[in-house]
Amino acid sequence: MVKSWHSKLTSSLFVLPYFICFAAFLLFPILYGVYISLHNFELLSPEHDFVGLKHYVTIFTPGTYLNSLFFNGLWNTIQFVIYSVPLLIVVGLGLAMLIQHLPGKIRGLFRTFYFLPYALSASVMSVIWLMIFDTNSGFLNSLLTKLNIPAIPWLTDQPWAWVSLITTTLWWTIGFNMIIFINALNQVPEDFYEAASLDGANAWDKFWHITLPSIKPVMLFVMITSTIASFNVFAQPFLLTRGGPGDSTKVLLINVLDQAFIRKEIGSASAMAILMALLIMIISVVQFRLTYGNKGEES
Repeated sequence: MVKSWHSKLTSSLFVLPYFICFAAFLLFPILYGVYISLHNFELLSPEHDFVGLKHYVTIFTPGTYLNSLFFNGLWNTIQFVIYSVPLLIVVGLGLAMLIQHLPGKIRGLFRTFYFLPYALSASVMSVIWLMIFDTNSGFLNSLLTKLNIPAIPWLTDQPWAWVSLITTTLWWTIGFNMIIFINALNQVPEDFYEAASLDGANAWDKFWHITLPSIKPVMLFVMITSTIASFNVFAQPFLLTRGGPGDSTKVLLINVLDQAFIRKEIGSASAMAILMALLIMIISVVQFRLTYGNKGEES
């Protein structure tokens, strides 16, 4: 009995550091954010009156400022997710498969080359791509001018603004997905491919019937993490386009920031952030169910 008690205590002590960090940096901020969203929490006011679900009701009331702010930002965010996530998955997997077929002596060099941008900060990334996409003096437009091609407003007109943001995102973050896919491809047994070759399978058959089913769990992980990251997009539109042209790239997190620190209305900004978090959770669950929905029933 004493040994069992000591064993439980030891196990609890191992878990305690993680639980403290979880409570301090995740659980408490979420609960406090919910608390703030239920109050009229103006930044410069010492009094924070309880208003219940008023901010949430206002967000879903057509014609209100919060309704327009939230849903316009949400639509821009959804556009970014739709444009970026498929490319982050397809290009990441394509690069991983390409590197897997390179000679072993240079494979590590290419892995490092593609992963290196992921280590850069958002500010460094934005400076690099501003120098490339700047309409007046950027590298791309300087090159186009020398070729007698009219300059393109990469950051100040649509659809070029979205093209610039997606290109920047791919360059900046694709290395992470690539490394994940490389590790997944390394786990696929070579015997499967050898057996398929003996049966006369071509490269497409091997990819479709062996590679994809074998890396399905990793594919789901990459899809969910890429979706979450794309929903939380902030640095690229904030630093490169400033939400323009107009408000066409002003994503939801930029609107939350403006509501909280420009208009100084923390309560409604927290309500917007909580709704965004709930939406991300719902989409992640839907993605998981669509991928593994029948697995539990089959087993």
